[in-house]
Amino acid sequence: MDFFADNQLGIFDTGRQNILPFDGEAYLYPNFYEGDGVYELFEQLKHTILWKQDKMKIHGKMVNFPRLTSWYADNGQTYTYSGVVNIPIPFTPLLKMIKEAAEQLCDKQFNSALLNYYRNGEDSMGWHSDDERELSGNPVIASASFGATRTFQFKHKLQKNAKVSVALNNGSLLIMQGATQHNWLHQVPKTAKQPGPRINITFRDIKF
Repeated sequence: MDFFADNQLGIFDTGRQNILPFDGEAYLYPNFYEGDGVYELFEQLKHTILWKQDKMKIHGKMVNFPRLTSWYADNGQTYTYSGVVNIPIPFTPLLKMIKEAAEQLCDKQFNSALLNYYRNGEDSMGWHSDDERELSGNPVIASASFGATRTFQFKHKLQKNAKVSVALNNGSLLIMQGATQHNWLHQVPKTAKQPGPRINITFRDIKF
């Protein structure tokens, strides 16, 4: 099904503003995708992506990630995240369409995508920065959200009182670039409100 025939994907906002006060760049496009088809798009991602339950070691014990994940990439690029080596799956046509719209907005080419499926308010992502060696330099990361709205938080690595929170709604796109990953941590915290499921796609350009 063509989700993009009667809906808009890739809304250009010439008046964009940096939501970080210093030491980085982050731009939020709340209407990256708008239209009734956004709900069906979420369902297609939910049922067609090959989700997996990874584990990580905490205090010597292996525990499940508090979310499901999947890794899609061109040309067989692997990606190591939280000690897990991700073997890539080729992009689906739907993921390619979303990726190309993000590339047009960023003026940046991406060759990979890490997907996270937050099933409920208990699923989360802890404080981290996307500064793995495969990303190198000042990476541009485009993060598309579909489904329930979740809070996304930034915290400066040195100035602990410097914090920023934004709501990532259904169909939004957050672009992080410049020195953001060097100077800021980010997370998706747990919530007791039980907002419903959310799928997040973070497009990246892996270097070797």
